[in-house]
Amino acid sequence: MIMSSGVNYGIKQSVPHWLGICLGFPLMVLLVGLGFGVIFDRYPHLHQLIKIAGTVYLIWLAWRIASARPETIATGKSKPFSFLQAALFQWVNGKAWVMASGAVAAFTSVTGVYWYQVMMITLAFLLVAFPCVGIWLVFGAGLGKVLTKPLLQRVFNICMGFILLLSVVPVMIEIWRYYFTAAT
Repeated sequence: MIMSSGVNYGIKQSVPHWLGICLGFPLMVLLVGLGFGVIFDRYPHLHQLIKIAGTVYLIWLAWRIASARPETIATGKSKPFSFLQAALFQWVNGKAWVMASGAVAAFTSVTGVYWYQVMMITLAFLLVAFPCVGIWLVFGAGLGKVLTKPLLQRVFNICMGFILLLSVVPVMIEIWRYYFTAAT
């Protein structure tokens, strides 16, 4: 998504999106590590509800990316994610939940100081996010300079929307199995 933002809006306009990811995900790791996971253990249906809402949102977002026309971007009718949108997006992104909960589970131990371990995991994600997400943004902006024809931008947007949609398929299968094959 950040690469698509770089292609369509450039680096300067995509900075809030980049910062939202780079700060929003570590915050999510911190909150998951400090107890949000306990809430989902206690209320598993809440987790399923967020997963479904996130999946629907990602499908809608895939449609928005795929149907974005270069002329609507150029005229300002379409805008990149804001800081808050990008930060909040982490909370409906199933892959972010898996990564956050997996990192906390893998890199904490009951023999250590738990809150300190969670803080170190959060710090690691914070430090790594800026250059890693930034590379995708810069790559997208560079690609945007190559995709100068509206047709090429259209094809790119359709491909990016389709790839985002494909990334949701495993979650959709998991939801399907949870609701429709659990009883059998």
